[in-house]
Amino acid sequence: MKRNEVERRYTWNTDLIYPSLEAFEADFAKAKALITALSEKKEEMLVGAKELYQTLELYTQCELLISKLYEYAHLNSDTDTSDNTFLALSGKCEDLFSELSAATYFISPQLIALEQATLDRCFAEYPALEAYRRNIETERRYQPHMLDDSGEKLMAQMQMCLGAEEGARDVFSYADLSFGDIKDEAGNTVPLNDSNYIVYMFSDNREVRKSAFETLYRTYGQFANTYAALLNAYVKEKTTLAKIRKFPSSLEASVFADEVPSSIYHNLINTVERHMDVIFDYYSLKKQALGVDKLHMYDIYAPLVGEMNETYSYETAVDTVLDALKVLGEEYVSVLEDGIRNKRWIDVFPTENKKGGAYSAGCYGVQPYILLNYNGTLNDISTLAHEAGHSMHTYYSNRNNTPQQANYTIFVAEVASTVNEILLAHKMLRDSDNAAQKKYILNELMETYKGTLYRQTMFAAFEKEMHALCEQGEILTADLLCKKYEAVNQKYFGDTVVLDAQIRHEWERIPHFYYNFYVYKYATCICAASAIVKRIESEGEAYVKKYIDFLSCGGSKSPLESLKVAEIDMESEEVVTTAIEDFKTVIEQFKALS
Repeated sequence: MKRNEVERRYTWNTDLIYPSLEAFEADFAKAKALITALSEKKEEMLVGAKELYQTLELYTQCELLISKLYEYAHLNSDTDTSDNTFLALSGKCEDLFSELSAATYFISPQLIALEQATLDRCFAEYPALEAYRRNIETERRYQPHMLDDSGEKLMAQMQMCLGAEEGARDVFSYADLSFGDIKDEAGNTVPLNDSNYIVYMFSDNREVRKSAFETLYRTYGQFANTYAALLNAYVKEKTTLAKIRKFPSSLEASVFADEVPSSIYHNLINTVERHMDVIFDYYSLKKQALGVDKLHMYDIYAPLVGEMNETYSYETAVDTVLDALKVLGEEYVSVLEDGIRNKRWIDVFPTENKKGGAYSAGCYGVQPYILLNYNGTLNDISTLAHEAGHSMHTYYSNRNNTPQQANYTIFVAEVASTVNEILLAHKMLRDSDNAAQKKYILNELMETYKGTLYRQTMFAAFEKEMHALCEQGEILTADLLCKKYEAVNQKYFGDTVVLDAQIRHEWERIPHFYYNFYVYKYATCICAASAIVKRIESEGEAYVKKYIDFLSCGGSKSPLESLKVAEIDMESEEVVTTAIEDFKTVIEQFKALS
């Protein structure tokens, strides 16, 4: 459909952010002025407690304003990616964030350099400053890792030119590479690319899967040296920055920013690798269900059940999700329903030039926004539940915290969304008397646990080793990367899957290796979500209140402390084993229906 063919109630309402481009431009100019004012606060900031508070308040106002500007620009750009006006505005807003960072480089070093006695006196003299205690204490954690004034200024100025490897890798992968053609299920010659590859890997035609697999990695293999040079440069950049900041490793630097100990990273990998029997059992089930003598790497995404032909109206999807989430309480459901039905949180249907996929967005002072591309499948219903989880997390965080303490960290960002997905799946399994539908839902759950818990942990293990090798002085050559990636695949697939030679090049197509130890958070989030769902379903309202309190923490507590509000201890091995046991249970339920 074209944009003007969609009913207004199925589009999100960005006029609530800015009613016109003129209003946007006025705030853009105001943000520029605030950045200039902030850049002049260096000498004034520590004159007294009041001046310190005023500087931090001005920074908060500026950051909020830029976030609001960016929200408006990127939402409008995503609903029409051909509109260069909003694309350009998004870029200008990103530049504003960089300008803010450069202009305020002095704030963290000066906070950190304060004597504790002086800081205590500031809190006593100016009680309003208490609103920033958590922020100040979080910054002061970096005391052992700060440089002198000239060093910090240089680091701030360098921010815009760091991380270029990811952009170069993406442009090369998505714009320049040509993977050739394959034959699809109907025998038609079709072009293969990195985006449609996964579609063919889900094909029920084995020859199509094999052809896509071999064709894609043949091309990646031809450019292994280029990808190795990019990844080596990226890892070297991160390990060098960690060394400059006096961290023992790039892993320690990354988890320090997450406010979690590295033991959580190691515990995840060690616990999962002690329970490889569960994933091996899953692949044995897949081999049996597919009726093949040997399960190859190009078989691991093959669906165990056929597509569900039934489609669901968007209204049915909304009703289904709201019904499944009733267990989270009347307030949760009523706020979500009002947002969906009345306040136009969601841009629902695919339209010409609209960004693909789905996401939830939101900044303080602005309602949540959800982008969908709804086509009426069961997966689309699950996606609605997932993104609604993000949006409700944002709603509770913003409602219960000051702007400077509202943002929850990436470490917990996927917990609420995954809780909703699992609750929906469990409710539909309980309510359904259709064996085919049950098998489809169970298959999706198995894919979730396989892909999020085991696959992301495998990536985390590989990433950890690559950074460690770089820190030991190794150069990450194509041969070394292929050898190490093949070894980690051998561990995570064992003897249950034939390790086709081409898989040694898969590291080249994984953009997450440029995200600086990001992938482990997917796995820890599904572990936390599994534990939370188990408590919700067994304890009901008494536990739900604790879960809502967790959603309300925002950034007012560290991620580990906020999860402890929901009585989830991420330093415990039990949290990981709970998710593994849930995966095992789903496998057994699927077997029972086969």
